[in-house]
Amino acid sequence: MEHLDLVMNSLLTVLQDFGLAAVPAVGFAMIFNVPKPALKYCAVAGAIGHALRFSLYKIGPLPVEWATLIAACIVSVIGIHWAQKWRAHPKVFTVAAMIPMIPGVYAFTALLAAVEIERKGFSPELLKTALDNGLKAFFIVAALAVGLALPGLLFYRRRPVV
Repeated sequence: MEHLDLVMNSLLTVLQDFGLAAVPAVGFAMIFNVPKPALKYCAVAGAIGHALRFSLYKIGPLPVEWATLIAACIVSVIGIHWAQKWRAHPKVFTVAAMIPMIPGVYAFTALLAAVEIERKGFSPELLKTALDNGLKAFFIVAALAVGLALPGLLFYRRRPVV
């Protein structure tokens, strides 16, 4: 019974994450002037990406950087499929879908620690916080960039990969 409760709580948390991640994806898609019919696809892609990353990171055993890379690659592959189906550029569906995975908390925490070092003076704890969070934010953004580009590089090559 306890195992079933854990599974249900995890499922509800992932569904909540799925729903909440769709909101910023649609918002940024509107800012990027995505056509109205494509907004629902941006919402679904953003929700899939963030919920997958959340599942791999919080429930699964992966670090957030690797979970972000996998989620970004899958969202990019989905965007390529939709682009071929609807005859649009893949970035129409994928760029706004990546926005919910931007590491705002890690970057903000790193900047706060850097400001505290400037304000209060050096301490090893503040330096560790700034470096840990700054590097984590950097690697998450790098994973988003690579995950966004990698499937397109593989599918749109003029020559075979091998």
